[in-house]
Amino acid sequence: MVSAQERQRKPIYQHLYFWVLVSIVLGVIVGYAFPAQASGMKWLADFFVALVKVVIAPTIFCTVVVGIAGLGNLAKAGGLALRTILYFTAMTTVALAIGLVVVNLVQPGHHGPSIPINDDAAAKTLADAKTAETGVTGFILSLVPKSFFSAFTDGQLIQVLVVAILVAVAVAGMGKRGAKVVSALDTFAKVMFGVIKIVMYAAPIGAFGGIAYTIGKFGGTILGKLAWLMGSFYATCLLFILVVLGGVSLYAGFSIFKFLRYIKDELLIVLGTSSSESVLPRMLVKMEAAGADKSVVGLTIPTGYSFNLDGTCIYLTMGAIFIAQATGVDVGLGTQIGLLLFMLLASKGAAGVTGAGLVTLAASLSAFEANSAIPAVGIALIVGIDRFMSEARAITNVIGNGVGTLVVARWQGQLDRDRLRQVMDNPSQVDVDALMDRRHGDVEHDGTPDGTPDGGHDGDRGGAQGGRGSGGSRESVAASAG
Repeated sequence: MVSAQERQRKPIYQHLYFWVLVSIVLGVIVGYAFPAQASGMKWLADFFVALVKVVIAPTIFCTVVVGIAGLGNLAKAGGLALRTILYFTAMTTVALAIGLVVVNLVQPGHHGPSIPINDDAAAKTLADAKTAETGVTGFILSLVPKSFFSAFTDGQLIQVLVVAILVAVAVAGMGKRGAKVVSALDTFAKVMFGVIKIVMYAAPIGAFGGIAYTIGKFGGTILGKLAWLMGSFYATCLLFILVVLGGVSLYAGFSIFKFLRYIKDELLIVLGTSSSESVLPRMLVKMEAAGADKSVVGLTIPTGYSFNLDGTCIYLTMGAIFIAQATGVDVGLGTQIGLLLFMLLASKGAAGVTGAGLVTLAASLSAFEANSAIPAVGIALIVGIDRFMSEARAITNVIGNGVGTLVVARWQGQLDRDRLRQVMDNPSQVDVDALMDRRHGDVEHDGTPDGTPDGGHDGDRGGAQGGRGSGGSRESVAASAG
C-alpha cells in the first residue's frame, strides 16, 4: 500500500530545514560582506529566541504534569525520575571527564602567541557570575522559586520543573477529579503547541540574524588567536557525540548517524540561534513520534535542559584548564578532579541559553579560585569566542538530550522499538507541522494521517497500542506509514 507520505511528499522548499540552511548561508555572506551592518543584527536572533521562551515554561509545565499524572502510578513515576537523574549524572560526568582529558593532552593554552588579559572584558561576566548560585546549598535553594508564578517569569526551567512535579503528584492523588485537571492542562498544552508552530515560521529570520551577527562582529581575527581551543573543543564535542552517545544509541537500538539525520531541522535552528531552548518544543514532539512514551518524553526532555548539558560540561572543564594553561598556573590532578566534581554540581540548572555556559564557568572559577589558583579574571581570554563555542555547546546539548530520552525510554520499557526503527530508517515519515496540528486541534483520523481506519496497520506500529494507555502518546504520530 502506498503510504500517505509518498502520496503527499513535500517539495524541499516547504521544509523548515531548507529555509534555515539558506538563511545561515545568507548570514555568512552578509557577515563577511557587510560586517558593520551585520554586527547589529543580533536582535533578530534574540527576538526569535524570546518568542520561543514565551511558551517554553507553560509548555513544560503542562507536559510534565500530564505526563506524570497520566502514569497513574507514583511509584512508576518515581522510578522514571530516578533512572533519568542517574543517566544524566553519568553522562555529564563523562562529558566533564572527556573535556579534562583532551585539554590536558592537547594543551591549547600553550599554543600560539600569548593573549593579554583585558580586565574590562571580564567585568560583566564576573558581575553576572556573582548572582549565580554555586555549592550544594545554593543549588538546592535555587530549585525553589520565590512564588508559584515567579517560576514562569524568572526564566528558570529547573524551577518550572520542580513546580510541575509537585502539581503532578498532587493531581495524581485526586483520583477522578484530577482527571479533569489533566484534561484541562492537556488542552492548554495544545494551545501552546499551536503558538509554537506559528513562532517557528520566524526560525529562518532568527538563524540569519544570529549567524550574520557572529561573523560580522567577530570575523576571523579572534579565531586565529584561539584556534587551538576552538579546534580542540569542537573535536571533543564530536568525539563525545560519536563515541559516547553513539555507544548508548546502539544500546537503545538505533544509529547515532540516523538520529542526527532525524533531528537535522532542529540542529540547524540551534546552529543559527546558538540556543538549545529554541527547539525544546519540537524535540518534545519528535521524540514522542520516534516511539518514546509520552510520559517519558514529558519528564526527560525538560529535565535534560537543566541536568544533562553535555556540551556545557565539556566547555566548563576545557575552558577552566585552558585559562590555567594560558596564565601559567599549574593545576594538579587532585585539584582538577575536585574542580570536575564542583562543576558537576555547578552545571545543573545552567539553562541552554546563549551565554549561560560562560557565566557558569565564571561562577565556578570564582567559587573555586582559592583552591585552584586559576584566576577568575582569566575568563576575559575566551569571552570573545564564546559565541562560536556556544553553538557547539547548544548542539551537543540537544543531541545528548534527544539520545537520553530514547535511552531512558528503553530502560523504562516504554520505547516502541518497531516505531523507532521505522522512523530512523525513514525520517520523512514524521511531519512536525502535522504533529503540531494534531496537538493543537482535535483532528481525529484514528491515528493515521490519511483518515483510514487503524485496522490493518498494527504491524507497522509495533508496540504503539501499549503507549496509548499512558497518555495517548501515539495519537500524535501523524505520519506513520500507511
